[in-house]
Amino acid sequence: PPSGVSSGALSPFDRRLKRKQKNWAALQAEPAKCDYLREEVGGRIADRVFDITRTFPLALDVGSGRGYIAQHLTKETIEKLVQVDIAENALKNAVDSEIPTVRVVADEEFLPFREDTFDLVVSSLREVVEFPSLEALQIHHVLKPDGVFIGAMFGGDTLYELRCSLQLAELEREGGFSPHVSPFTAVSDLGHLLSRAGFNTLTVDTDEIQVNYPGLFEVMEDLQGKYILKCMGESNCSWNRKPLLHRETMLAAAAIYREMYGNSDGSVPATFQIYYMIGWKFHESQARPAQRGSATVSFGDLAKIDGLLSRGKK
Repeated sequence: PPSGVSSGALSPFDRRLKRKQKNWAALQAEPAKCDYLREEVGGRIADRVFDITRTFPLALDVGSGRGYIAQHLTKETIEKLVQVDIAENALKNAVDSEIPTVRVVADEEFLPFREDTFDLVVSSLREVVEFPSLEALQIHHVLKPDGVFIGAMFGGDTLYELRCSLQLAELEREGGFSPHVSPFTAVSDLGHLLSRAGFNTLTVDTDEIQVNYPGLFEVMEDLQGKYILKCMGESNCSWNRKPLLHRETMLAAAAIYREMYGNSDGSVPATFQIYYMIGWKFHESQARPAQRGSATVSFGDLAKIDGLLSRGKK
């Protein structure tokens, strides 16, 4: 890890379970049925790469999976790409790209690269919890000065319909509740975390992807067995996870879900909030804000602008 970073802290996630889940997910038949979120977000990250008018000689995709971002990129923008994932099966089943690519099996929290190596780092839907501070430091460490990081992660309102319905049902039937979906970060924490990792000129924006299902059981089927979060290898890996939901609790949750959030056609929505973030590694050539107190015009004069313009036209 970079200097000053301790690797001894206990992660709230079971990394061995995470690896097993992602390896399992990569072997499932018809992955497109489960990967549509990653495919969509991968394309949106690629759009943000194209918005930066430069060519990147060497790029890194952290937690690349089957190559959800790379398939949308071009060799005119990325000259060479390194894909890293904790699950070897994901890399074995990676989608072909026109970009010359090297694939490395490694834990994304401990990147095996030297400092100042990459011109660009991308990462899509790596975790369903807060973007790990250790991983942010790792990414900043391997970026070259004036290099850029572009990432996406699930936001704090993701699956709020499901989480609220399960919690209310468990409180009613069992007198308490336990998390069945990993926790999500708040956008207010994201900029602070990236700043602490050393990134500057930060940009964070958000959007939502809503998917409709026949009912709660179909949502759960898509999220936890053959489904979205587990197919993406991102199902609940928190150490305090609760293994089972009682049938009576599930039936109560399904009724609550439909009553509180149901659509007029009888379906129920599941909302996925996505945060997109862009951060740069400092370089002397980058534009910097002017020194405090160096302004030559007062904000109080802004109110006079319309009058001055009108007078000039006359």
